[in-house]
Amino acid sequence: MHAVVLHAFGPAENLRHETLPDPEPGPGQLRIAVRAAGVHAIETVLRAGVTEGLVPPLPELPAVFGGEVSGTVDAVGPDVDPDWLGREVVTASGTPGGYAELAVADVAEVLERPAGLTHEAAVAAVVTGTTTVGVLAHAQLGPQDVVLVNSAAGGIGRLLVQHAHALGAVVIGAAGGPAKTAAVRESGADLAVDYNLPDWGRTVADWLAGPGGGRTLTAVLDGVGGEKARTAYGLLGEGGRLVTYGAISGTEFTPSPDELTAHGRTHVDALGALLAHPEHNAAHRAEALARTAAGTFTHTTHPFPLAEAARAHRALEQRETTGKVVLIP
Repeated sequence: MHAVVLHAFGPAENLRHETLPDPEPGPGQLRIAVRAAGVHAIETVLRAGVTEGLVPPLPELPAVFGGEVSGTVDAVGPDVDPDWLGREVVTASGTPGGYAELAVADVAEVLERPAGLTHEAAVAAVVTGTTTVGVLAHAQLGPQDVVLVNSAAGGIGRLLVQHAHALGAVVIGAAGGPAKTAAVRESGADLAVDYNLPDWGRTVADWLAGPGGGRTLTAVLDGVGGEKARTAYGLLGEGGRLVTYGAISGTEFTPSPDELTAHGRTHVDALGALLAHPEHNAAHRAEALARTAAGTFTHTTHPFPLAEAARAHRALEQRETTGKVVLIP
């Protein structure tokens, strides 16, 4: 089979498209003929060899990344029901190996792909959608909210905007560049702002003030961290809440207890809570797939051929992608 292999930590060019032996499923496993494999932002960090911050341990090399896979079962382990053969499935087992034409997964971590759902959408739903469901469980948004979503053109951000808009909340989406802000408006944001501009916070503040007394920002949903998170947090009204789900900027933002108390604000680390309670993952995944199949979650995917995984990593690192980055064998 063909696979993308990392032999040395470093730049995206270190990802090489090579031929490897076909993997064989062991006890409790099945093999998937991959139709789509998700690329996660953390994989670009691990590929670079970064060990500081909120990153998992570096993999042993050589490594094949990819724990998000959708495809067709073409082989099963010795103790697995052969009825799995030919089924369309999706998994987010976190087991590496998805950047390949064939991948092995534990049968306990595999879900059947809902009818009518494309492989690309299934891959987007199984991690991006699952994380979004978890974030929303902590955000507790309602129609009375005025919410700011950072990285609103990303996979999770776009779903958060869609959900808040459907609830009837007022939604501000912040993203980088004209193309991404246009995509944010299409997702339902009442205001789309370019947070690469130095005065973006003032733009939001002026819009909130508006004529007739304006609005109070009640919630910030942030997966960026760093100065962009700090700017968004500074716009929160008294009693507002900050919900964080990562820090793609590489720098965490956590307001101090004194800051929170002074303004009656709250901060929930949704990602930390999700990682601390993996027992909720199955329910969140099922809900994410159901929402996607029903059309209440609409995913945007950015596909690349498997052989161009290095280009996909570069584009993701340089914030040139919109939605979920997917490799197609």
